[in-house]
Amino acid sequence: MIRVLLADDHLLIREALVLLLETEDGIEVAADVGRGDEAVDRALALKPDVAVLDIDMPGLDGLAAAERLARDLPGCRLVIVTAHGRPGNLRRAMAAGVRGFLGKDAPGRRLAEVIRQVAAGARYIDPQLAADALAAEECPLTPRELDTLRAAAGGAPVSRIARDLGLSEGTVRNYLSAAVTKLGADNRHAAARTAHDLGWL
Repeated sequence: MIRVLLADDHLLIREALVLLLETEDGIEVAADVGRGDEAVDRALALKPDVAVLDIDMPGLDGLAAAERLARDLPGCRLVIVTAHGRPGNLRRAMAAGVRGFLGKDAPGRRLAEVIRQVAAGARYIDPQLAADALAAEECPLTPRELDTLRAAAGGAPVSRIARDLGLSEGTVRNYLSAAVTKLGADNRHAAARTAHDLGWL
């Protein structure tokens, strides 16, 4: 029996997926949650074989939750299901140790197939998303520029970003200025939107 944790913040979608998976032989939904931080907490408590995570969730997004679970619960296989199959998201998911990545437009039965594949140690990446990722340009931002841009995306002032990241305000301004220049944006908020739309944040 493959024990699955399912995380999606849309209740209707989550309930439909639970019902779908419960009709599958050999798959048991051990828990379903609507937040990324809840997904991490429940997974650490229940130790499922597979965690199926939506990308866009409150608390922690699915990619951040996947990164935490890959570090703290390495025996749990990770699957990302998303309506936003941006190439940067796929790259970040693979770097986090995600074994399955599919779009929400996939047929319903495909999820069960992917769960079985990753539970057995294989990988599944939606072919169109993989092709898009190979064709996409690399992110020109350094990890520190991404960190400061991610912190700025919520509208935090430079002083708070500096405090949160343990940097000086001047260093934060330099990183943000470099990110704005590299992305050809008008300001840091536009740069954050561009980086998010490309799946780099």
